[in-house]
Amino acid sequence: MNAVPKTTLGLQLPTDPRWAGAAQMKLEDILTDHAYCEQKAASSMISMIQMHPEREDIVDALAPIVSEEWGHFRAVLAQIKKRGFKLGMQRKDDYVKLLQQARHKGGDRKALLLDQLLMCAMIEARSCERFRVLSLELEDQELAQFYHGFMVAEAGHYKLFIKLAKQYFTDEEVADRWQYWLDYEAEIMKQYAARPDRMH
Repeated sequence: MNAVPKTTLGLQLPTDPRWAGAAQMKLEDILTDHAYCEQKAASSMISMIQMHPEREDIVDALAPIVSEEWGHFRAVLAQIKKRGFKLGMQRKDDYVKLLQQARHKGGDRKALLLDQLLMCAMIEARSCERFRVLSLELEDQELAQFYHGFMVAEAGHYKLFIKLAKQYFTDEEVADRWQYWLDYEAEIMKQYAARPDRMH
């Protein structure tokens, strides 16, 4: 297995490694939740393309991510079937809903764009961090390797969203707003303990 990077991508509160052990006890649930996270990620990319069709860099960058995220959904679904599990019902993602509450309000489409890109970066960063914990802590070595691959992919997506933000905004604007998101996410994490049946 390749070395696992130690970075948390700036996240202020790391996930307790014991979460992986609890998640392992609810593997069918955590895989189901992960599958739907990938599905929703693909839908989010489509929505962003629909909202900003005039921004060719965004369209060109996100179009292949739609296919990649759907491929991830299929990969998780294969793991579910391989273990004799069933894809359960989709559950609401409270973490994402809380993040959505922090987005820019009002009619300024450019400010909304910055928040959309940085919120996506935040979700990818936290997913990357959770996948890292699973890759390190799961007893099932095949599944640990599986999540190592997802960790690498999510880190790449995080970098992509930050890069896109810097194409349309100054480094200072991105840094200031990213700090806002880091602080806000930290407050969520203080009040919102990681659940063993949820990826977020």
